[in-house]
Amino acid sequence: MPRFIMPDLEHTPEGDVRHVGVEMEMAGLELPVMAKIVSQLFGGRVLAKSPFEIDIIDTDHGDFKVELDASLLKNHEYQPYLAKVGITMNSLEDQEAFDALLARLAANIVPSEIVAPPVPIVSLEDMDTLRAELRQAGAKGTRAAVVYAFGVQFNVEAAGLDPAYLRDMLRAYVLLHDRLNERGTVDLSRKIAPYIRAFPGAYIRLILEKNYNPNLHVLIRDYLVHNPTRNRPLDMLPLFAHLEPDLVMNAPVEKHLIKPRPTFHYRLPNCQIDEPNWSLLQPWNDWIMVEKLAADTDRLDQHSRAFLEKPGEVVAHMVDEWVDTLGTWLKQ
Repeated sequence: MPRFIMPDLEHTPEGDVRHVGVEMEMAGLELPVMAKIVSQLFGGRVLAKSPFEIDIIDTDHGDFKVELDASLLKNHEYQPYLAKVGITMNSLEDQEAFDALLARLAANIVPSEIVAPPVPIVSLEDMDTLRAELRQAGAKGTRAAVVYAFGVQFNVEAAGLDPAYLRDMLRAYVLLHDRLNERGTVDLSRKIAPYIRAFPGAYIRLILEKNYNPNLHVLIRDYLVHNPTRNRPLDMLPLFAHLEPDLVMNAPVEKHLIKPRPTFHYRLPNCQIDEPNWSLLQPWNDWIMVEKLAADTDRLDQHSRAFLEKPGEVVAHMVDEWVDTLGTWLKQ
């Protein structure tokens, strides 16, 4: 049976089991329905903050959130535009009624997002049970419509915070990027959207150089010079903001959207929640490829040298051979 593969490093330096936060974007379900499914599975209390945001607190795993993923709606940023055409809200009741109407209209255009709290990586089966229940209720995924650029995001707790480990995780990701795109059949709507732009070539060449052994400050500074954005398939800004908040928050990045935490923010996978043969197992086990390569320092060095000498097909062939040695579980 396919299973969620655990990384070689299952624990933090303190000895705790690593955690992962899961976020899934979808359409087709109203937020109260999504919140009810969470509470039925894991308990807790449902607290509606607005038609655009609902919290489910004190569940077996912690606090969940379901929301429409658009600040224009959640923060009432549409009000100045309405005022320009003479529409104003004269009372709280008017505002609530208008918000409820917008929430219904936006349900099939604006992605609904479910944000789970960090759970132990050994509890990923519970998050996949949630995925299955949402599918059963009618959730629609990435490929249900041309305009859907829905994704799954994993916030994977780092196994360490030293610069060599973080550098090697970045090296492993950029070497595997093309293979991960192929395995995940990343949808065209997501490729052309700005959210998961590939790392620039100059940055890839920099970090793959044999003599690139930066301290933490230089590692973060170099990342910010080449990647002043959250829109990378492996977004390091939350982790780097946790480690050096002043350096990150003084850079020209999307400060208001960065949540500092010691996690790798993996944004690449589709959310194919409505497809019967898809589950969270596939994107998670693809992520494990990154962890496995980062831990194999000899192979990582070999692949890095090959990329710098002959990028493209040569490295792709080497990666394919290496993946084959990991076992059939990576092909499931």
